Amino acid sequence: MAKQVGCSYEVVVVGGGLSGVAAAIACARHGARTALIQDRAMLGGNASSEIRMHVCGAGCGGVKENLRETGILEELLLENRRRNPAKSFPVFDTILWEKARFQENLALYLNTRMTGCQCEEREGRRLIRTVSAIQLTTEKEYLFSADIFVDATGDGLLCALSGAEVTIGRESRAQYGEPDAPQKADAVTLGSSLMFRARDMGRPTPFIRPDWAYTFTEEDLKNRPHDRYETDMESYSPDAGFWWVELGGTPGKRVIEDGEEIRDELMRIVFGVWDHIKNGGDHGAENFALDWVQLLPGKRESRRIVGQYVLTENDILGKTPFPDAVAYGGWPMDIHAEGGFWNKEAYPTNFLRFEGCYAIPYRCYLPRGVDNLMAAGRIISATHMAFGSARVMGTCAVGGQAVGTAAAMAIGQGCFPIDILGQVEKLQQLLLRDDCYIPGVCNRDEADLARRAQVAASHDAAPFFARNVINGIARSEGDAVNLWQAPVAEKPWLELRLPEPHALREIQLRLDSDLSNERQLQVSLDKSIREIPFDKPIPVLLRGYELLLYEGKRLKKRIAVRENAYRFVRHLLTEPVRADRVRLCPLTTGGAEQARVFEIRLYE
Repeated sequence: MAKQVGCSYEVVVVGGGLSGVAAAIACARHGARTALIQDRAMLGGNASSEIRMHVCGAGCGGVKENLRETGILEELLLENRRRNPAKSFPVFDTILWEKARFQENLALYLNTRMTGCQCEEREGRRLIRTVSAIQLTTEKEYLFSADIFVDATGDGLLCALSGAEVTIGRESRAQYGEPDAPQKADAVTLGSSLMFRARDMGRPTPFIRPDWAYTFTEEDLKNRPHDRYETDMESYSPDAGFWWVELGGTPGKRVIEDGEEIRDELMRIVFGVWDHIKNGGDHGAENFALDWVQLLPGKRESRRIVGQYVLTENDILGKTPFPDAVAYGGWPMDIHAEGGFWNKEAYPTNFLRFEGCYAIPYRCYLPRGVDNLMAAGRIISATHMAFGSARVMGTCAVGGQAVGTAAAMAIGQGCFPIDILGQVEKLQQLLLRDDCYIPGVCNRDEADLARRAQVAASHDAAPFFARNVINGIARSEGDAVNLWQAPVAEKPWLELRLPEPHALREIQLRLDSDLSNERQLQVSLDKSIREIPFDKPIPVLLRGYELLLYEGKRLKKRIAVRENAYRFVRHLLTEPVRADRVRLCPLTTGGAEQARVFEIRLYE
């Protein structure tokens, strides 16, 4: 075995799912020397090629309008849409790897499993001093030291090892006054699933059931729809696996401790279900053959932290207006049947729906008991009921970006993560500047020169007023469109006029990428999603435009873009340009007749 290698960073993120990726990238971009440790060969967690779950979020597949997540998550998904026309999960793996591997200030350690942590007591605080890990591919042992650690492991392993307060299971109804919680607390959690993919061979194809697989009847699967069907949330087909092939989460089948046994049992179920589909009657799968079977179970729930605040069902239903809101969710409280697949009398899940979205406070990401530790992903501080909504990957990713941004702030100021609560407005403004969305928070960035500009435009009609681009809200909310729109064929323009010239270094655009449509960015096993093409531009997205920078009547700089594929576009000028007018001239869209712009920001 190689000698232990010591590595020192300012922030160490453990866990490379979407929340860990977003946290690490955000932290590095804000100047902190960051390490991302991942125990698998690829990033993405449940969205990786090992598990192949599409990213669900607050928009519920488009059921809820204008709620798709932006920020780093949308950047990743739009980049994947631009470069992955086959909608391949392995290609998506490479997009995530690229974003982390080539991010300045970020060191990526794949195939690196955390094995322990060392803590110390200092001036009345409990702190993580180092995290030990082994990289299986190189047999190197690492000892990571850092000022701040982020647990994005999904199982809350670093929190548990370091002595932070964690919990498992369901709270009683009385504990938080949650109307849909069970009467008594218990250790029940949601289970883990194995998916599969089948391929249409174009001819009748037999299936031979292995001896070790179960045999099921139609009665056994009476509450598990297994023909093609549709709900208001998602559609499924026999070629895309079934999320309800789920086990674990009961005291006799614990998700973490019994994970290997659960996987083996799930394999017997998967092949038994496929045998029933192929050989147990007409299920429309005569020509289908198994193409891929998931071997690493996709976990839903295990440990959760007990943080400075515990998000509850009542916060979700009541839309609690937290002053320290940094993220949001909107997925239903998706509470699966106790016992999973073997609970044959129950439908596999109960969707507790609500209107709109809810905010998640910064305090939910701060574990109790360890002062230099933060949490990201599904392990955040929430009851089992609230977890049923907050656990989905879109919500986890925007929370991860908030955590990474806050960690970098704390590093920059030499303080602990909890101290950022006193500067939460600054954190919120940084997140909005990076194109995140926080319900009830608008742009108040004092450095944004556009807020002091006068706005003029070739077209200025209700409700798509030109001044909407500086109203502080960069997406539509309810009846408020919050954008400027003009017919692209009429060569429109929009101009920001500053009171005096400034040396501009950065121009930011927030365009319309159709935030009511999640499926256009998803890589999925679901055929109805796979059929949505990636090789065509998003119709409403502005693709071609020019930015003209003037000082008085003199044109100082022209920036021409012809193939834009992003909602959030930052133009960083290599040399500052002194200007008092910035004009945007839309030229082309992805096919829509109207050019649409939500926000323009200007920075010195």
